[in-house]
Amino acid sequence: MSGAPASKFKVADLSLAAFGRKEIELAENEMPGLMATRAKYAEDQPLKGARIAGCLHMTIQTAVLIETLTFLGAEVTWSSCNIFSTQDHAAAAIAAAGVPVFAWKGETEEEYQWCLEQQLVAFKDNKGLNLILDDGGDLTSLVHKKYPEMLKGCYGVSEETTTGVHHLYKMLKNGELLVPSINVNDSVTKSKFDNLYGCRESLVDGIKRATDVMIAGKVAVVAGFGDVGKGCAMALHSMGARVLVTEVDPINALQAAVSGFQVTTMEKAAPQGQIFVTTTGCRDILVGEHFEAMPNDAIVCNIGHFDIEIDVAWLKANAESVQNIKPQVDRFLMKNGRHVILLAEGRLVNLGCATGHSSFVMSCSFTNQVLAQILLFKSEDAAFGKKYIEFGKTQKLDVGVYVLPKILDEQVAQLHLAHVNAELSTLSPVQAEYLGLAVEGPYKPDMYPGIMNPEQIEHATTPQMASTADLEGRIRDSGVETGCKIESIKSLIEGNFKVLKGSKGLTGDRLPQMIPRSGSRSPK
Repeated sequence: MSGAPASKFKVADLSLAAFGRKEIELAENEMPGLMATRAKYAEDQPLKGARIAGCLHMTIQTAVLIETLTFLGAEVTWSSCNIFSTQDHAAAAIAAAGVPVFAWKGETEEEYQWCLEQQLVAFKDNKGLNLILDDGGDLTSLVHKKYPEMLKGCYGVSEETTTGVHHLYKMLKNGELLVPSINVNDSVTKSKFDNLYGCRESLVDGIKRATDVMIAGKVAVVAGFGDVGKGCAMALHSMGARVLVTEVDPINALQAAVSGFQVTTMEKAAPQGQIFVTTTGCRDILVGEHFEAMPNDAIVCNIGHFDIEIDVAWLKANAESVQNIKPQVDRFLMKNGRHVILLAEGRLVNLGCATGHSSFVMSCSFTNQVLAQILLFKSEDAAFGKKYIEFGKTQKLDVGVYVLPKILDEQVAQLHLAHVNAELSTLSPVQAEYLGLAVEGPYKPDMYPGIMNPEQIEHATTPQMASTADLEGRIRDSGVETGCKIESIKSLIEGNFKVLKGSKGLTGDRLPQMIPRSGSRSPK
């Protein structure tokens, strides 16, 4: 895309724009979901009138996302959600194309906050935002706490990451959330692809670029065995490392064990590990006692989200000295005479020391983001919902945390199949009736994959689901043992389904398997 440079922007070097444009064009060929979304909705310009403030890693792949949003009619301002993740040529290309972007690699914390503030006042004609696209929750938190008046005309927020989603649920629980929000992270085509397959490739890329270390034969410790941890453990194992996993969740721990990994505690793993990777999205995973127990020149890095997973402050305060080897690689001398090598200052190693996930897997994630923004902006547009049935019944979204309907999740997957030479089979009408599905899908229930944390279980909603009466009637008719009383199954009033604590039986890959329709065969 071409256009006049933005009137408001701050990037490292605008002369890098031509290089950035070449890489953007290359990435477009690997991002079929975004390009197909442009083609499908271009005629209707569904985001015309939208003013989107975006805070997400300013990479080449994000540039394709930004230009998809503007192609569909949106006005966009942008900042990066991480001080080290910006690719300066990508930021330059976007600024040169006319988008106000405030991002450069190596920002200070003060500069990072300044960038967030600047993007809020960079829309044309001094207008304010009416949509937020966030990664990690910093922009959402800033606007809610400091500029709540900006949310009066805001259609909502779409959030990219596990960490940001946790913050949304916490805000909702505390009565602090002021707008509808879409949890993009828990779309299957995000969490099971970006988090798992993306990290499986980009983690090793970051470690290798930073250290040139041979991974084969090393003992690697992966903290957390969620989707990100699974991808990291798989990657390190495939390179020949002996992988130890630490976990607090017994289900994840059992998954790690039956996947062939030794599950232990960090206290026991610290003296053994030569490479440490935190993937949890939680704080204080690696702390002082662990650093003191590590072998000499143990490599420590994070691919969860914020830098609080690794207690970097303790390292800086207690190390005898620190030597910067090269950008994002610091070697700390401990009082016991051993060294600890910290990558990317405890921030995301795949973006701080490398270029992040591949374009294809980010196409999956970012197509979800575009659809989420359209869903928020068009939630009350009946004509649009009628023309594009994948958006379902249009209705005003109340304040809450929603997940994208599975019909949109499955559309994201479908848009990427041709690129990997995959062909779909088609259900016959008889097969569809047997399974209790429509021939064209969706093929999974909106609560799939059915594993949620307590905040999600209490608050998760989808734009449209079965009514309470229909759900309870189908359970009673089926005679299936659900693992909970009918009275404990609750639905969000006015058609939105809410999964609550206690509904242990409501899990599985197929809605009919969980709650068979009248006359269908009960599962064994």
